[in-house]
Amino acid sequence: QVQLVESGGGLVQPGGSLRLSCAASGSIFSRSVMGWYRQAPGKQRELVAQITRGGITNYADSVKGRFTISRDNAKNTVYLLMNSLKLEDTAVYYCNLHNINADYWGQGTQVAVSS
Repeated sequence: QVQLVESGGGLVQPGGSLRLSCAASGSIFSRSVMGWYRQAPGKQRELVAQITRGGITNYADSVKGRFTISRDNAKNTVYLLMNSLKLEDTAVYYCNLHNINADYWGQGTQVAVSS
């Protein structure tokens, strides 16, 4: 089975940057659509960004122009570079792997934006 492990979260001031990483086990990473989701306290989990195996990206309107998703298939890793962070970006960020057969989720990494 696939395992996803997120890292890179932490505390950052408004306007700062963080880069999240998600390392995947298994052999299906390069054949899968990868995504980052987040869940803030008291809110539903929402899509932040996704990237296809061919490199096509999609972003939530709230993060367009600030966040960049990328992937390294050789390392089985997907990244989320978050710039110009806002208080509203505070959430637990989850890595998602989607392929034709199943979806897999990481345990999440906390991002706290605070002054």
